[in-house]
Amino acid sequence: MNHLLKDCVFCKIIRNEIPCFKLIETEKSFAFMDIEPLSEGHSLIIPKYHAEFMHQLPDEYLIDVLPIAKRIASAGEFSQYNVLQNNGKLANQAVPHVHFHVIPKPNQETGLGIRWRAMETTKEDIEVKYKHIMQKL
Repeated sequence: MNHLLKDCVFCKIIRNEIPCFKLIETEKSFAFMDIEPLSEGHSLIIPKYHAEFMHQLPDEYLIDVLPIAKRIASAGEFSQYNVLQNNGKLANQAVPHVHFHVIPKPNQETGLGIRWRAMETTKEDIEVKYKHIMQKL
């Protein structure tokens, strides 16, 4: 708990200072129902470590996330759903604490709506970015 901030809303939820509909709690993660859901069953999984961006989070805090998302999707009997994680305001991150959404998609209108328009590019442009990333991996 020494990696949590005093004024972060998600850190307060982890410390039980703000009530929630808790689903699952492990040593490293905390999952609960979203109070502004996109669909029935929309839930959040948050690490018990305050980091704004996923790349700032120690790997051991990521280990629980997908198994918890799987358990929630299975228990909720979601036939179709999104698992979503946003980093930064431009990427629609509303709370600056890493969190993962499990969002049921029961029909076309309810749940997450995504705009997916591929950008125009060339293989040469992709190769430049590929080489840059490979140098740092």
